[in-house]
Amino acid sequence: MSNFTLADLDAIIAARVCGDAAASYTKSLLDAGVARTAKKFGEESVEAVIAAVQGDRRELTKEAADVLYHLLVLLRAGGVSLDEVLAELQSRTAQSGHAEKAARPK
Repeated sequence: MSNFTLADLDAIIAARVCGDAAASYTKSLLDAGVARTAKKFGEESVEAVIAAVQGDRRELTKEAADVLYHLLVLLRAGGVSLDEVLAELQSRTAQSGHAEKAARPK
């Protein structure tokens, strides 16, 4: 199992915010804005879904990595920290998913 974490990836993305867009794909995505970053995240998500439906483990692994990377870039573009997302996930573990969904305002 890898010791690499989403926090590690988030730190790499944070470091590239100040980089040169010509040398950094991350910086070029952020410079393109939220809409472009969101579009790229959506494309990668669809590719992951296709790989899953096709039962292609290797391709799903690769596409899942792309999804996680692009999600973290999208969060940064949207001003949301990984810690905020993790705190939200942690708060949801206090009850079952069914109970949490039923408690949402309609």
